[in-house]
Amino acid sequence: MVDDHQVSSRRKLRLAYLVTHPIQYQAPLLRRISQEPDIDLTVYFGSDFSVRGYKDQGFGVEVKWDIPLLEGYKYEFLPRILDNVASPDHLRPLNRGFFSRIARHDVLWTHGYSSVNALHAMVAARALGVPVLLRAEPWMADRPRAGWKLGMKKAYFAALSHLIDATLPIGTLNSKYWSYYFGEDIPQFLFPYAVDNSYFQQRAIPARETRAQLQQELNLDPSRPVILFASKLQQRKHCDHLLEAYLRLSPGTGIDPHPYLVIVGDGEQRAHLEARVKESGCTSVRFAGFRNQAELPRFFDLSSVFVLPSRHEPWGLIVNEVMNAGRAVIVSTDVGSQPDLVTDGVEGCVFPVGNIDALTDALRRVFATPDTPAAMGTAALERINHWSFEEDVQGLRQALAHVTGNFIA
Repeated sequence: MVDDHQVSSRRKLRLAYLVTHPIQYQAPLLRRISQEPDIDLTVYFGSDFSVRGYKDQGFGVEVKWDIPLLEGYKYEFLPRILDNVASPDHLRPLNRGFFSRIARHDVLWTHGYSSVNALHAMVAARALGVPVLLRAEPWMADRPRAGWKLGMKKAYFAALSHLIDATLPIGTLNSKYWSYYFGEDIPQFLFPYAVDNSYFQQRAIPARETRAQLQQELNLDPSRPVILFASKLQQRKHCDHLLEAYLRLSPGTGIDPHPYLVIVGDGEQRAHLEARVKESGCTSVRFAGFRNQAELPRFFDLSSVFVLPSRHEPWGLIVNEVMNAGRAVIVSTDVGSQPDLVTDGVEGCVFPVGNIDALTDALRRVFATPDTPAAMGTAALERINHWSFEEDVQGLRQALAHVTGNFIA
């Protein structure tokens, strides 16, 4: 953070940030950036659906976030032409008023590049001579595409490169994506996909104090370890793969695995998963349903290891959250955060996505000794401490200095 006396003799840099809607993970980051004395941040939202509450199609439940989404930073909801509820796409939300608002700022930062809103804002910024910073989540292996689609995408990015001054990669795989499509002509400034580390580490303290209460609520024997899944119960998250791997931990017919499996979340696969558990006869699986973000630290504290077996997972911010609780993590090779946060055998384990045998082996490796989960959890906490909002601010300041030429990084 820059001291106030360093900016007393010069005007603050006016930064506009465009994003579809208030996002629970971004709100604390925006508050942190707003603390910089020489950055005047204004956030422009296309929709307010996340503030009003909505039905999340993945969870299958009504969602209203229990953390403040609009406190601690300046914001404005753009005038709407088209809006929708809970599923932003290329055309919605669709807003107006970009030119007059961007004209008030020195730099535009956009989240995403394929929506009409994002393109409208970039074109307006280019016409006004306002440099543009781009941040988004994709990586090269996120899903297979036909050759002609890749060709069209390369053509699109060739045109887009004329509107972008720098990218803000969220991690290693995202950086490779920008390099592939933009080459070396557009500079990159690492802007890690981080969570509010201090919040989740502080929440770990009261979580420990209420651990016995949660164990009682879930009917868990405190002497047995816990494997945790916490995400939407939809196909690509592959809780079904974790359940099958877990059942293979059974030492014999009719004998439950020693660890419990606790499943937090809701969605289209829940009925199928519950039926599979009933069919297996296993009595050591618990379904805890949807829980809001503030409740999750209690489940992190309860667990010995967290597993995210997803396919096509751009990042997986819940991995950051669990690591802040000092817990081991198992992730698939399709989880975007893996190269930056999880080394196989150190903070947890990494397995080839879709390979249930390998996932079973990963679970066995985590529980190889009674001390292994705790040792991996300690390594996880140490690693996540260096993947934080402070690195975000540093990367942003470097990008601002580059595109303006008169800002101190």
